[in-house]
Amino acid sequence: MFWSVTASLLEGFGMTLKIFVLTLVFAIPLGLLISFGAMSKFRPLKWLIKTFVWIIRGTPLMLQLIIIYFGPGLLFDWELLPRFAAVMVAFVINYACYFSEIFRGGIEAIPKGQYEAGQVLGMTKSQIFFKVLLLQVIKRIVPPMSNEIITLVKDTALARTISVYEIIWNAQVYIKSAGLIWPLFYTGVYYLVFCGILTLLFGYLERKLDYFRV
Repeated sequence: MFWSVTASLLEGFGMTLKIFVLTLVFAIPLGLLISFGAMSKFRPLKWLIKTFVWIIRGTPLMLQLIIIYFGPGLLFDWELLPRFAAVMVAFVINYACYFSEIFRGGIEAIPKGQYEAGQVLGMTKSQIFFKVLLLQVIKRIVPPMSNEIITLVKDTALARTISVYEIIWNAQVYIKSAGLIWPLFYTGVYYLVFCGILTLLFGYLERKLDYFRV
């Protein structure tokens, strides 16, 4: 029984890992774009994006999952998105908004003198950002980003809200079919190991970036 449970949970963890990786792949660059919009000097765009970020950050991810999956069908009689696609849309939008605030804080914390020094040297805005500011921004955002990314590991469990079969869903099957609760506790081992690996990775990154004194 132990090995069959382990195999089932590994299968569910594969879905958990898939949601985690794809969310990061799409949410990080999208979050950076949103942060640029939130810092835009064009006020209508700036306030539109800030309002959108406020709504996403102010409502539960579970509610967003339900709205994205069921909303188009109920409101407009459209065909429902595939369950996994709905999960990815909800997760990417949600985490992009959280990441955007972290990016914005990191970028705005850089002293303006560094922008001005780059301009004096004849550098373009993109050159200033990528060659002067980017590594300093990364140094500043690693701790809050690591916190959000570890939170994402646990939030993947919300995919079961719309019946995407991640690790906790697979564990719950044993409660109904065999009256066993220990597989549910066993999922904690998977989460702890994965979060432990991420914690070590982010600790390593922080040490590598220690030569920036900010």
